[in-house]
Amino acid sequence: MLEEDPDQTYENVLAEIQSFELPIEATLRSVYDDQPNAHKKFMEKLDACIRNHDKEIEKMCNFHHQGFVDAITELLKVRTDAEKLKVQVTDTNRRFQDAGKEVIVQTEDIIRCRIQQRNITTVVEKLQLCLPVLEMYSKLKEQMSTKRYYSALKTMEQLENVYFPRVSQYRFCQLMIENLPKLREDIKEISMSDLKDFLESIRKHSDKIGETAMKQAQQQKIFTVTLQKQNNVKFGKTVYINDRIPEERNEIVLKHAFEEEDENEEEVLTVQDLVDFSPVYQCLHIYSVLGDEETFENYYRKQRKKQARLVLQPQSNMHETVDGYRRYFTQIVGFFVVEDHILHVTQGLVTRAYTDELWNMALSKIIAVLRAHSSYCTDPDLVLELKNLIVIFADTLQGYGFPVNRLFDLLFEIRDQYNETLLKKWAGVFRDIFEEDNYSPIPIVSEEEYRAIISKFPFQDPDLEKQPFPKKLPMSQSVPHIYIQVKEFIYASLKFSESLHRSSTEIDDMLRKSTNLLLTRTLSSCLLNLIKKPHIGLTELVQIIINTTHLEQACKYLEDFITNITNISQETVHTTRLYGLSTFKDARHAAEGEIYTKLNQKIDEFVQLADYDWTMSEPDGRASGYLMDLINFLRSIFQVFTHLPGKVAQTACMSACQHLSTSLMQMLLDSELKQISMGAVQQFNLDVIQCELFASSEPVPGFQGDTLQLAFIDLRQLLDLFMVWDWSTYLADYGQPASKYLRVNPNTALTLLEKMKDTSKKNNIFAQFRKNDRDKQKLIETVVKQLRSLVNGMSQHT
Repeated sequence: MLEEDPDQTYENVLAEIQSFELPIEATLRSVYDDQPNAHKKFMEKLDACIRNHDKEIEKMCNFHHQGFVDAITELLKVRTDAEKLKVQVTDTNRRFQDAGKEVIVQTEDIIRCRIQQRNITTVVEKLQLCLPVLEMYSKLKEQMSTKRYYSALKTMEQLENVYFPRVSQYRFCQLMIENLPKLREDIKEISMSDLKDFLESIRKHSDKIGETAMKQAQQQKIFTVTLQKQNNVKFGKTVYINDRIPEERNEIVLKHAFEEEDENEEEVLTVQDLVDFSPVYQCLHIYSVLGDEETFENYYRKQRKKQARLVLQPQSNMHETVDGYRRYFTQIVGFFVVEDHILHVTQGLVTRAYTDELWNMALSKIIAVLRAHSSYCTDPDLVLELKNLIVIFADTLQGYGFPVNRLFDLLFEIRDQYNETLLKKWAGVFRDIFEEDNYSPIPIVSEEEYRAIISKFPFQDPDLEKQPFPKKLPMSQSVPHIYIQVKEFIYASLKFSESLHRSSTEIDDMLRKSTNLLLTRTLSSCLLNLIKKPHIGLTELVQIIINTTHLEQACKYLEDFITNITNISQETVHTTRLYGLSTFKDARHAAEGEIYTKLNQKIDEFVQLADYDWTMSEPDGRASGYLMDLINFLRSIFQVFTHLPGKVAQTACMSACQHLSTSLMQMLLDSELKQISMGAVQQFNLDVIQCELFASSEPVPGFQGDTLQLAFIDLRQLLDLFMVWDWSTYLADYGQPASKYLRVNPNTALTLLEKMKDTSKKNNIFAQFRKNDRDKQKLIETVVKQLRSLVNGMSQHT
């Protein structure tokens, strides 16, 4: 473009420079870059432009020169005034400066104050923003120091969610934020430590908790039972009749129970009063807030299961005292009372399924422990106390919702053991009664004594009542004592049946069965042992038979006694009967057998005193002294037998006579007796005659004809054969039903005849010189041969 019109181009450049719209640098570069010598031409144009402007400026100055001169003149005129004004202004300024120094100072103070106010306002605003954070953090520290950890966790949540975001730009806030996780861990550790202390505490004090719970259950039960009894008395109903606890005593017991209830009303404690559960609640809340609830639940349940195993572990000597069982039960009750409380006041820490599982495990262990340890108990009082503890234990836990049927089933096993211990105890009681008895009829000297005895023992005898005092009851002192002790046993057995939640029919059945065991096993065994004792003589045996008769008759009164206790009629189909009839009948049979045995032993003792001269030539003419003493003894003893039943006395008398006959026969046939003379036979015959006279004198009434004499028939026929020497008749009639010597055995006759043959040879030195003696000797030898052939023939026939 410059090539076509360079001048115009420079004009444009100058115009652009004057306009200051484009950068001069770019414009000048375009001038220098277009063509050579452009700078020189541009400068020329520029100088021309400047000259033009100078001319215009000069014109303008010339136009305004006069005005300028006039203005200068005016300025010169006001110079003087200006100088004066300057002086005045300077003076005024100086005075203002002097006067304004204090204002300046005050103004500066005001400025500083305004700055401080602004800063203060800013600080206040920031502090108002930070103070809630600091206050909350201070509150957190206070909660930590006062162990309010759950509240501390809540405070941490508020700090993190609400307060910290407002002041997160400050360093202290960052420090606080970094410190919170550590505080949470500290809270977890502290709360877990508190929980461990709590678990250790309840482990140590579970027995106190259980003892309190069991006392409350027992008091409630006593109150309920006494109230029921009062209602039953009020409405004319009876649970059972007990002649040892009349209605007056029931009222006293009821009054005492109410008074005791009133006294203890202010002292009733709950598990919350005995145990501070706050560590559990706090720990549960803390772990819930921290989102670790499952860990806490697992730890708690695991530790409590360990404690349950420790609680269920009994001491080795637990069975020795009731306190051992009590401590065992109270610890278990305390454990489950705590678990029940935890179940109801916490949400899911323990569940019903967990407590049921724990209880079933514990129940199996408890039953095994009780079954094992109770087997060592030999004291019925201890077993009864154990039963009462188990009932209270079961009732207490049942009140907390735990099933206890298996415990009551166990009580039936323990009941059998209790009955066994009672039987052992009463065996000792019966033995003591039998040892202290004098086995003589009870003497009665007054009406008071008679009434006192029959009030204890049901005895009725119209004939005896008509007799004047003094008189005697047929039984000995042991009979009423035994009867009283049987009733005591029934009471003792009844004690165990109480509180077992069983019907009257079941209690009646249990009482009758245990009483049957007492009669058929314990009392029967004691009677049999008593009968077998060496110091028990015939008189005592007779009295024992009489005693058993009266005890047997009293059994029906014992049945009535049980009926009155249980209100179960004896006509009930399933009612068990007492077996006293068989018990005392067996004892009588044993006593009768012992009478026969001892009577025979006494006869043997007398027979052993016999001192026969078996070679005597002539008899003494009277019976032997030992035999007369024996007969006198038998007469006296059979006189005592008059109190026995007729058949017993008759059997004893017949047995004595038969045994005496057998003993006398054995004396003749004794193998050590080698010789016997005719004089000895005659003397022996006198003794047998006395025996026959005794038998014919009817020492015991009731024998028909000569029944008793028949006990000596064998001896009589044998002696008659030797006394009359009627061998021809014997040998001729032997084996015939009508034989005169039917009861004489050939062996017996041969044995005795051989002993007489030997005596004849030795005592008759000159028998060969006397024809009669020679004939007799020949006759004896002949008879001996015939008897031997007879005996041989019998053996061959056999």
